[in-house]
Amino acid sequence: MCCDLKRRFLLLYATQKGQAKAIAEEICLQAGTHGFEADMHCLSEMDKYNLETEKDPVVIVISTTGTGDPPDTARKFVKKIRDKTLPPDHLAHLQYGLLGLGDSEYTFFCNGGKTVDRLLQELGAQHFYDTGLADDCVGLELVVDPWIDGLWLALEEVFLLQKEKEGMSNDVIADPHVGHEMNLSSKIQNLNLGDEGVRNSDGPSHKLLDINVVASTTDTEPSLVHSVPPISQSALNIPALPPEYIEVQFQDTHGENPHPSSLVSEGTTFEVPVTKASRLTREDAVKTALLLELDIANTAFDYQPGDAFCVICPNNVSEVEELLRILGLSERGENFVCIKVKQDTKKKGATRPQHIPERCTLKFILTWCLELRAIPKKAFLRALVECTSNAGEKRRLQELCSKQGASDYTHFIRESNVCLLDLLHAFPSCKPSLNLLIEHLPKLQARSYSVSSSNLYQPGKLCFVFNIVEYPACPTRPILRKGVCTGWLAELVAPLLHTNKDTLDMKSYPTEKISIFSRPNNTFHLPSDPSVPFVMVGPGTGIAPFIGFLQHRQKLREEHTDWEFGETWLFFGCRHQDRDYLFKDELRCFLENGTLTHLKVCFSRDSSMGEVAQPKYVQDVIRLCAKEVARVLLKESGYFYVCGDKKHMADDVSDAVLDVLSIEMEVDKLEAMKTMAKLREAKRYLQDVWS
Repeated sequence: MCCDLKRRFLLLYATQKGQAKAIAEEICLQAGTHGFEADMHCLSEMDKYNLETEKDPVVIVISTTGTGDPPDTARKFVKKIRDKTLPPDHLAHLQYGLLGLGDSEYTFFCNGGKTVDRLLQELGAQHFYDTGLADDCVGLELVVDPWIDGLWLALEEVFLLQKEKEGMSNDVIADPHVGHEMNLSSKIQNLNLGDEGVRNSDGPSHKLLDINVVASTTDTEPSLVHSVPPISQSALNIPALPPEYIEVQFQDTHGENPHPSSLVSEGTTFEVPVTKASRLTREDAVKTALLLELDIANTAFDYQPGDAFCVICPNNVSEVEELLRILGLSERGENFVCIKVKQDTKKKGATRPQHIPERCTLKFILTWCLELRAIPKKAFLRALVECTSNAGEKRRLQELCSKQGASDYTHFIRESNVCLLDLLHAFPSCKPSLNLLIEHLPKLQARSYSVSSSNLYQPGKLCFVFNIVEYPACPTRPILRKGVCTGWLAELVAPLLHTNKDTLDMKSYPTEKISIFSRPNNTFHLPSDPSVPFVMVGPGTGIAPFIGFLQHRQKLREEHTDWEFGETWLFFGCRHQDRDYLFKDELRCFLENGTLTHLKVCFSRDSSMGEVAQPKYVQDVIRLCAKEVARVLLKESGYFYVCGDKKHMADDVSDAVLDVLSIEMEVDKLEAMKTMAKLREAKRYLQDVWS
């Protein structure tokens, strides 16, 4: 199968939401242009590869999910290489390179990749290429692109060494593309306008683009649709054009769509009624928080306080209609379509996306299957170039997907949360085909929420809290948008929320139902020993799981009067005491009946009335309670829970706890960090955070 010109390597990936697979496919696509043959498989397909007998180099792309776990598709693989009975030289013959994907917003950054890397090393496997750790917080491409660029030289060296060992080094046949591409960064530095306007990174130059079309504008500031020198006058290295592989066949309008829950592969789904909706914030609060109650009495759905669950939600109806209009398919939304793989596609191993049914209506696909709000990846931008007729728009899309335009991509696409509709409005001559959208838009993900109730306290009920997410209008987004799921839920329960009455039972209204599935949290639970004290930190909607904790604790106290219960602390914060103090009455009741021992609150936007300034944030209050917090953690072996925003709260709380440990233990920061690491390892410092 593999001659010198097509030298084989094994390419394995493990993905949770599709990003690792997309990157592996990009590596597979580029491999052929560099004289290599990528044998690509998911890590879960263990019948299709065998590392114990693998002689060729191995490349692994793996993401991280949950609180630092490998993806579901890697679990069997990890279990196999974690086998303690395997000898330390079990994989000593193996040479590999690993690219880990993660998000530094979370504590265990890239832990899925790090775990596999460590286990392979422990079995004697050797790196032929340094491990790459890509951060979705700042942009995966900042690490992924240069890592892939360097991969080809590393593979080249592996095969050269193999040939030398076989005594055949003089017979190595060099691929003509390899020399052209090997040191891409130095090539870029040497490019100038004389090298023509655009270079495709998989080979020869494109037809010269008239740079003056873009440069002649009088604007002096760059934007999504406009660039300035030097990029507007630079030759560009753009990605290879991804091969098309999907064929869409329109059919009649007869038939039924599948139920959206049939698209879920993560577990059993339950269709449950919304029985109550409450607005927790005042009309003039900065954010609107809603509490929904679901009836799970007639289902097998079970949960513990601290667990999460997922809501299956659709895309916004008006956005689906707008996309159909732009695509010129408004009249065909109710037509059934059949999705197939093109017979003549050049995409290796192409398969029909599993998140799209074999037969359903076009509107169903755009509503329930594709993440229309996804930030377009560079490969998608590259494909859109070919669908754009205006020369200036075409050039700008090329810039945004080029290596030279990396900072523009980060600023105007990624950080601005630009989605497909934004691009189509900004570049009106861009008219993509339907198959292109299906190929490049990822699966519409269910949204996860923390449970805010206890099944012991409220049997047959499940409650959760959320802020209605809003994305304000900006230069790249002409209208305000609400979150995909929170906007949909808010619209769904709007009849329940009267202007003069915050809470209303659904008895007099049609019962709305939503589909959910369980997402258990293996660690974010109450201590198994009720006598152990614990601290909860949950500003804003971060208080949600702790309401479930306290409900559960109250019920246990009522049922087991002879038990010993440890003290409980809650640090809560919001902007204004009279506008967004969530669960104020409930917390007062928990205090009065002894379920909650200590309640510490702060209000960041309220003016201090006294001479002494009041703390504004939960981390400030934690520092004021240093002795008590240190006592709970160090002397009484208590637990510390944090829930809420990662970037703007959880990191600051972590820093505050480090200060507390350092001061109360009378040690330097390094020793305090070691103590904190031990708390995390013992699962006594726990986080449920989001970015």
